[in-house]
Amino acid sequence: MNTTLNEHCIDVCNSLLRGELSAVETYNQAIEKHAGTPEATELARVRDEHARSVAKLRANVSEMGGIPSTDSGAWGIFAKAVQGTANLFGEDSALAALKQGEEHGRKEYHEALADDEVMTECKELFRSDLLMRIEEHIATLSRLEAANG
Repeated sequence: MNTTLNEHCIDVCNSLLRGELSAVETYNQAIEKHAGTPEATELARVRDEHARSVAKLRANVSEMGGIPSTDSGAWGIFAKAVQGTANLFGEDSALAALKQGEEHGRKEYHEALADDEVMTECKELFRSDLLMRIEEHIATLSRLEAANG
């Protein structure tokens, strides 16, 4: 693949990768807060799925000749601060903050799908795998919120 032609797609994938890295970090924080609860098992499963998305996006960026992002950057700092504050206010706030993060991720994937400069192969990965996971995460968090409500 031609790196010059793929630069925009690499940038988009790295942005999504930073979001996925942020999700892993944020879920780690939430799992600590919920240690010993039934929610912790569900949150660990979702975190592990984000870790798989990290691996897929890293591989995708490398295949296009790019250098994968290694940290979550500014978004990760912000997300961890939001989650930390939510953790102070209890389970409902923590779950709501995670759900809000997932919804933000969904928006980012939809924007990437609508971007005419993102390669078809990348869009297929987003559509067939990564975005579907986020939809499942939102449903899981909604179910956990309802159970705690």
